[in-house]
Amino acid sequence: MALLLLAGLQLIPRDLYEAARVDGATRWQTFTRVTLPLLKPSLLVALIFRTLDALRVFDVFYVMFGSRPDMQTMATYAQEILVSISDVGYGSAISMAIFLVIAVFIGLYVVVFRRENA
Repeated sequence: MALLLLAGLQLIPRDLYEAARVDGATRWQTFTRVTLPLLKPSLLVALIFRTLDALRVFDVFYVMFGSRPDMQTMATYAQEILVSISDVGYGSAISMAIFLVIAVFIGLYVVVFRRENA
């Protein structure tokens, strides 16, 4: 996350900050009107990566809780169905459902991002 945001910050030309300072903008105005709008694409990518990580989390829950039914994520449930129960069809359907949920979230992020830029 930090590297993505740092890369986004480094893409912003310093001339814009100098122009804002010459125009008399405060630090808050410079942040809200220069930095944040130009950092939105990097924030979108970072948000997509964090959403992917959150919905595909497997290792932490599996190591800490095992296959307890009350503490399963979508990924641990799919793994249990695919590996432990060996129901390949149902496990694949669960994996596709995870993919579709992620795709819906990413679609919503992109729509909101485009609406703000239009």
